[in-house]
Amino acid sequence: MSLSSYLSPTRLLEGYLRRCLTAAGLTSQTLSIDSETTIHFWGPSSVDHSIDDRPVMLLLHGFGPSAMWQWRRQIQAFSPSVFRVYCPDLVFFGDSTTSSTNRSEVFQAECMAKLMEKLGIEKKFNVVGTSYGGFVAYHMAKMWPEKVEKVVIASSGINMRTCDSESLLQRSNCECIEKVMLPSTASELRTLMGLASSWRMLRMFPDALWNDFISNLYQKNRKEKVELLKGLTLGREEKLNIEPLSQGILIIWGDKDQIFPVKMAYELKEILGDKTKLEIIENTSHIPQIECAQEFNNVVLRFLKGSQ
Repeated sequence: MSLSSYLSPTRLLEGYLRRCLTAAGLTSQTLSIDSETTIHFWGPSSVDHSIDDRPVMLLLHGFGPSAMWQWRRQIQAFSPSVFRVYCPDLVFFGDSTTSSTNRSEVFQAECMAKLMEKLGIEKKFNVVGTSYGGFVAYHMAKMWPEKVEKVVIASSGINMRTCDSESLLQRSNCECIEKVMLPSTASELRTLMGLASSWRMLRMFPDALWNDFISNLYQKNRKEKVELLKGLTLGREEKLNIEPLSQGILIIWGDKDQIFPVKMAYELKEILGDKTKLEIIENTSHIPQIECAQEFNNVVLRFLKGSQ
């Protein structure tokens, strides 16, 4: 290992995150869900399904770094005493991979359903998805209503149209979506974080730190991730192609979100049906589960543990 690897802030922080998840009772695991696809996930090391009556929570991350970077505060809050938590890397993130040529978020939903089946999860489970993970959560709830109990969709514009994608490109001053979501330069990553976070201190980070993040978090499977962006089935037209869900749904949004503006949250609530609840977290942007973790966790806990 080179000296630069030892001194990498990203690698050091990654080590800290791993220790946090391990301390919360989860272990890093890998499982082949079929002949083509292998999923890496954080989950309980051993479970006796006959006596473990904790409700099950599936956390689905957004586009960007792997799952442990996006859900650390939720895992610490909910595992192991409140929920039995499973936190997978979606396909082509982290160490999850496939030889399939399918790149849609529907395929991601199918992979997550297969993972839960392989894990022996027979009772209904709750799905919490943020951003891109919200797209996957929506499809899981739509395709398997008998398996998915409640759904939390956070900062996820599943109701986006082509005009919303064009508006995002204008706000980011980029010519294509992959330059926004898959930054390859310090300047591009600084722009993305300016859109995704309301933390002004991030703007002060030097280029060397941004480049370290890019090298360690954004380079792996870059070609396949571009294909995932191009393979989205939602948001490809001006006409919406989503419909109400049968489950109880919680929508959480930051009022300063610049990836998916908060007006989309109000529209989404009307679309998804009468069982939908909307919570707006003030003074936060696209990553409320990180920026306002305690409030985010309290809202999720009240919804999942309470009655509709």
